[in-house]
Amino acid sequence: MSNLNIIHIASEVYPYSKSGGLADVARSLPRALAGFGHQVAVITPYYSSLDNSGKDLELLDKKLNIILPDSSQVGARLWRGWLRHDLPVYLIEQAEYFGAHRPMYGDPNDNRRFFVFNLAALEAIKLLGYKPDIIHCHDWQTGLIPHLLHIEQNKQTETFKKAHTVFTIHNLTFQFGHNWWEVPDDLRDSGRNSLPEWWDEEAWERVNFAKRAIMQSDFITTVSEQYAEEIMTKDFGQDLNRILFKRKNKLAGVINGLDYRDYNPATDPGLYVNYDLTSLDRKYENKKYLQRSFGLPERARVPVIGMVSRLTEQKGFDLLLEIIEPLLRLDLQLIIMGGGDSYYAKILNRIAHKYKSKMAVHLEFDAERATQVYAGSDMFLMPSRFEPCGLGQMISLRYGSIPIVHATGGLADTIQDYNPRSHKGNGFVFRTYDSRDLLVAITRAVVSFRYEKDWRKLVEQGMHQSFSWQVPASKYLLIYRKIIRSTVS
Repeated sequence: MSNLNIIHIASEVYPYSKSGGLADVARSLPRALAGFGHQVAVITPYYSSLDNSGKDLELLDKKLNIILPDSSQVGARLWRGWLRHDLPVYLIEQAEYFGAHRPMYGDPNDNRRFFVFNLAALEAIKLLGYKPDIIHCHDWQTGLIPHLLHIEQNKQTETFKKAHTVFTIHNLTFQFGHNWWEVPDDLRDSGRNSLPEWWDEEAWERVNFAKRAIMQSDFITTVSEQYAEEIMTKDFGQDLNRILFKRKNKLAGVINGLDYRDYNPATDPGLYVNYDLTSLDRKYENKKYLQRSFGLPERARVPVIGMVSRLTEQKGFDLLLEIIEPLLRLDLQLIIMGGGDSYYAKILNRIAHKYKSKMAVHLEFDAERATQVYAGSDMFLMPSRFEPCGLGQMISLRYGSIPIVHATGGLADTIQDYNPRSHKGNGFVFRTYDSRDLLVAITRAVVSFRYEKDWRKLVEQGMHQSFSWQVPASKYLLIYRKIIRSTVS
């Protein structure tokens, strides 16, 4: 079949902006699709608050003219970078909405900001001369693009005549620029009304981008098969489960991949010592370095459990704190890295001070030290209450650290419980979201670690696994083709 013209639109794209895994996906998936020979481009905001000096960016002489709903106009400039030699990324610079005084996220006017970005992205596609087959929108910040195409008659233009929209839910908790549950029931966006008048800032900040995308997109994806099932239930559907269930024939889960060029213990410049499957003994040098750098005793046969995570309720910190005292009575060491909720930070700091020889924390995210935790730990803890996909468990396997996870979302799709008799499985899984079950899973891992030969075999099996982007990209191509065929037929 002929190659496709695909545009990805995302609020962050590594290496130009990043706050989480979305930026990695918005780079790696387009790269994999371009590798299959398709014409791919990416569009994202240019955040003036971020330092992009030193990045290979070119200011284009094309200027955007964005017409707002009140018929006023704002201008924007286009920058171009490259994610590979044949894959351009276009950054939209607009000083009023994405200038230096604006953060990436968390601005009181985030809805209006990203609506302007949605308008600008469509204008950029027209100005650059693309005629896309697929416009792939990532997460709520791009959620009004399907609405603008289907409701506002943009589909009638020559540029978008054959365009089909795919909307990927990376985390359904985030539906627009504010917490959806804080909006009173009688003021919540039905998704069926016209967009508010531009002057009505309060009404604009209640517009539910994700809901409108789910209602108007040609197809909806999530970042794991399990999460696609979960979000159609009341427990995980974040008040959108009924709408998602109605569109279940247009909903699919595709587990994210891992870009092995970025996460490779053999070449990672941030590691104390590089290693691979043929030199696995060198991993112990990273363990000693990790213990030393976090102020823990250097002990070879004590299992080190690592955790790199945002400090939020979603990531399972309530469960962990319930069992932290009995956990630290086991012969193990615990290292936690990540920033977030000050409530958890204070408690973790206090416990780490009490158990100085067993627990250490670094309560802010540090990308370089993060891979040191993966490389130096024996086990990697992810007790998330829900996890749409999760990259941590895939990265940890790549670095030879065995995951301990809750069976939810992408964690359930990628980690199978280890059976010490059959030696099948690649991690330790607890199925009930309960602190006692978490403690049992960790204890099973600690006991298994004592059997040195079996543990090494488990590590090798994990490092052998492949979670590359080739398979997810192929699945997305099948979805794209399916949408196009259903329209033609």
